Amino acid sequence: MNPSTEQPGEEKSEEKWGFDLYPERRGEKYKPSLTKIALLGEGREQSQKIKCEKNVWYCAKSSPLVKLMLAALKSSGCEVDLTRHVSCEVCDVSVSGGYDSELNQVVVCQNVARTEGLTQGVLTHELIHMFDYCRNKLDFKNIDHLACTEVRAANLAHCSFLSAVAQGDASPFHIAKAHQDCVKTKAMYSVKCTRNVTLTEAKAAVDRVFDRCYNDLEPIGRRLRRNSPDMHKAYKERFIYGYD
Repeated sequence: MNPSTEQPGEEKSEEKWGFDLYPERRGEKYKPSLTKIALLGEGREQSQKIKCEKNVWYCAKSSPLVKLMLAALKSSGCEVDLTRHVSCEVCDVSVSGGYDSELNQVVVCQNVARTEGLTQGVLTHELIHMFDYCRNKLDFKNIDHLACTEVRAANLAHCSFLSAVAQGDASPFHIAKAHQDCVKTKAMYSVKCTRNVTLTEAKAAVDRVFDRCYNDLEPIGRRLRRNSPDMHKAYKERFIYGYD
């Protein structure tokens, strides 16, 4: 993978790089309002955190995808310590997780990713970002680099025909391109959310890098089909890439 290093346009003067979606990232403490406590059941952040950490631990020991990503990172010289590199936090409800390249940490949003299944999806997606940062030294402040890793994460961890249908990117007459369109949509909105750019700018970045980043399947090695044994096959085939 070799995304373009050119940066179109000038940087925004007050770019937050998505950290405003994760209020605890820089030492702030989440404080639910009385209204949210009464109407939304908030105020149980500590118990949510404990449950989230249990889900993370379970996925690290039981999920073929998460175990594959951890093995790939270790073999690449970037071994993951769950207590150091994964953090359960309260986030903006528009996101379920994130990757902080400055602190080299995966964030699992404890108030959104509340099940083992959702936690597995978040970990796989964000560990792909960590892998790209480790192996390819991506600059997440470069919109083309960001678009590339978002394309890869959507391609390898999220999109299937059913999810493409849910996003409106597929129909019985559009099956052939459904997966690609799903990946483009997911990546485009992820770039927009992280960089606070327009959809037009996000789409342009995704289009610039799409072909080469969509075809880069490392370290999972395949596109996963829903309700298939693909993730178990990917884990068994990890030795092909030198991951143990």
